[in-house]
Amino acid sequence: MGLFSRRKKDSGKGSDAPRRDQKAARTATIDHFRDFVATRTGVEGYFEPETPREQSALLLVARDGEWTRRRVPDLKAAVDLTGKLEIPLYEIVKTGYPDSMRQWNEQQRKRS
Repeated sequence: MGLFSRRKKDSGKGSDAPRRDQKAARTATIDHFRDFVATRTGVEGYFEPETPREQSALLLVARDGEWTRRRVPDLKAAVDLTGKLEIPLYEIVKTGYPDSMRQWNEQQRKRS
């Protein structure tokens, strides 16, 4: 008896579930970002590269400092997405986080 003999054999039919899940996640991210851009002023995009603890992400920051973040696979995806949203894109490692975001976070802490 083999070590993995109790495992069911693959029927040869590939599952589309992971692909559908990725597409649904991508659509949800785009919809969320479109809504954020449409309901706030002066939105800019900031790409956060992958680190040992976090996946790469796109951070959108409004003029008043309110922000939202979603995962993106890489810089190219962030460039494509911000191009569709017609907003500028910066790289966090080159620019750092915007001061307006820091101030907004501090105001939110004081309110809590």
